[in-house]
Amino acid sequence: MVSRPPRIATVSRSAPLAPAESAPFRLPRLAAVRVLLVCALTACGGGAVDGTPGGTGVRDPYFPKAGNGGYDVAHYALDLSYTPGSRRLTGTATLTARATRDLSALSLDLKGLDVGRVTVDGREARWNRAGQELTVRPADDLGEGRTFRVTVRYSGVPETITDPDGSAEGWLPTADGALALGEPTGSMAWFPGNHHPSDKASYDISVTVPRGLRAVSNGEPRGETSARGRTTFRWRAAEPMASYAATVAIGDFAVRRTTTGRGLPVYVAVDPRQAAAARAVLARIPDVVEWAEDLFGPYPFSATGAIVDRAGDAGYALETRDRPFFPGAPGPRLLVHELAHQWYGNSVTPRTWRDTWLNEGFATYAEWLWEEDHGGDTAQETFDALYAAPGDRIWAFPPARPAGAAHLFDPPVYQRGAMVLHKIRQAVGDDAFRALLRGWAAEHRHGNADTGDFTAYVEKSAPGEDFSAIWEEWLYGEGRPKRP
Repeated sequence: MVSRPPRIATVSRSAPLAPAESAPFRLPRLAAVRVLLVCALTACGGGAVDGTPGGTGVRDPYFPKAGNGGYDVAHYALDLSYTPGSRRLTGTATLTARATRDLSALSLDLKGLDVGRVTVDGREARWNRAGQELTVRPADDLGEGRTFRVTVRYSGVPETITDPDGSAEGWLPTADGALALGEPTGSMAWFPGNHHPSDKASYDISVTVPRGLRAVSNGEPRGETSARGRTTFRWRAAEPMASYAATVAIGDFAVRRTTTGRGLPVYVAVDPRQAAAARAVLARIPDVVEWAEDLFGPYPFSATGAIVDRAGDAGYALETRDRPFFPGAPGPRLLVHELAHQWYGNSVTPRTWRDTWLNEGFATYAEWLWEEDHGGDTAQETFDALYAAPGDRIWAFPPARPAGAAHLFDPPVYQRGAMVLHKIRQAVGDDAFRALLRGWAAEHRHGNADTGDFTAYVEKSAPGEDFSAIWEEWLYGEGRPKRP
């Protein structure tokens, strides 16, 4: 991500409990008493599994209610319809998942919106709501290892969520449509799911909008059809993706397809008001991707590109997968930053939000390397300038221990995170460092990793070096480290 000021400043919650809501379910009084008696004596829900409910939240250090336990999602099929005039969204979400333990119920994250119907493997399921939790009780328990499908039909006016740092995410209405941005928890405003970066899945996203508008999402297009004054756009993201990197952009976009010199499809969606300002920098996408491939290894996805909306539609750029979002025409360094996230963040994804520096530190250092390789300051000069700068903003806390959810995208995570990488480069030398960048991206391609995984990988890659001072002073240390 690039800054919600100061998330790079273009250098780049739990929800309160709401009244419980549940599916209509009525029994005659005598029958209800009998059901209670039966449930007191047996495992209500049927089957021979005797499961327990899945956990609500995965106890993330900064967003403990995010995500859910007991299952792993493999695929999301989202069928959405949106009308900008009324701001009404209608959706059907089908999650294909595997039970990781015996389950009598499971929870999904969904903030706002009205649930109309829930089924599990085609059978009606009971459900109830409390805050951001949609709890689903299948007709039969789900045994560990079983693959199942949950389908949720829902509708309403999606919410715009205010982050702990004060920025807006979720579903953002725009002058000509809407924009869905998800980092860190906004995706639960527009579809139900297991909304934590540790659970990645493939996606099919279908969006129906009034004719004349376009809907752009992740991955590659899978066709469009029009009927009765509306057009449906279909997109597929086949490789695993964290839900915070999913996006939908609806509006008056011009969409253009080209390819890199190595044949990778490039899809660019631009608001016509930004077309002239963005033309030159977007034409550099193939060059940036190929430069990054030479440095970080093969591009991890089946397509790349960008979405450029009107300035002011969001307060920050975001590394939405395959197609980073920009509020207005970006500069070259911002483009480099968000495209570098395709490797570091979207392919190698943090295991918890505490590990955000593994996204932002790497993407910031990619900016330094781009400047170094294209006639600008060397990375050493950038490091020296940051170290000597007055003030203590980048020394406010260690990059591996952000001061709280409101500070996940503060300067220490970005600039000091990049300084950690530069210290590693100084220790091992340029050739070994570039091999380390490629190796780290390959080792955890399409997976998750945390800071401990990274430090262990660095130590394994250079067994003759002692990195303890770097970890203690630069990665975990408080305040400005003493410079040798």
